[in-house]
Amino acid sequence: MGGSLLTTIRDLHRRRGRERRGLALAEGVRLVEEALAAGIGVRGAAVSPALEGTPRGSALKSALSERGVPITDVGPAELHELADTEHPQGVIAVVEPRVWALADLSAAPGDVLLVLDGVQDPGNVGTVLRTVLGLGGAGVVALKGTADLTNPKVLRGSMGAAFRLPAVSTDAESFLAWASERDVELWVAATDGETATRHGARRARAPLALVLGNEGAGVSAAVELAARRWVSVPLAPGVESLNVAVAAGILLHEVMRDD
Repeated sequence: MGGSLLTTIRDLHRRRGRERRGLALAEGVRLVEEALAAGIGVRGAAVSPALEGTPRGSALKSALSERGVPITDVGPAELHELADTEHPQGVIAVVEPRVWALADLSAAPGDVLLVLDGVQDPGNVGTVLRTVLGLGGAGVVALKGTADLTNPKVLRGSMGAAFRLPAVSTDAESFLAWASERDVELWVAATDGETATRHGARRARAPLALVLGNEGAGVSAAVELAARRWVSVPLAPGVESLNVAVAAGILLHEVMRDD
């Protein structure tokens, strides 16, 4: 499978290739470990001698072999050419990411979803996934214009959260219809919004979708019309805004607190 695996890896650096094949790339020891731990299917892995330079890397190669994952040995220069990072760690795996639908998302009382509307930076999207999983959010919805959830930078930034957290790519119309059917409140993050406070025990609260838009353009008109509240993080005088992933973490923490 060696030659075909390397061809697949090259193709998966393109969004079109990922969409056509239904596959993605997990690069680096930590991310491949997380894929295995989450039960994600691994189609194959390209491995350089550097992987066996540490006990952890050797253990990972053994784990891949024990699970029957085809391994293609490559030289350092070839792995570097295949990698998306400047300093690859000796392994790039082809994985089968879970495909989530809106129907997979929980909208029970107390649940909080994070919605990204046109957030284009894949590093920010990955960090949001990691943050939502860490804070106990119910999932992430990525509306059109948001970085592809299988982008290699998104997966690395998520530190494995992308393999565990329900995360759905959809359009605003479908999401708003789903939210309306389930009586999900929509709150939109804005620099001039009110403090994001919810009173009472979380289990008694309506399900909530917290929407963060493009740092320059904000959210789409359809989402804006459907919003119940506009909320913000109070900032020091003279500061206009926060990084979208940082704002997402602060707001999510606030709305999920039990009073």
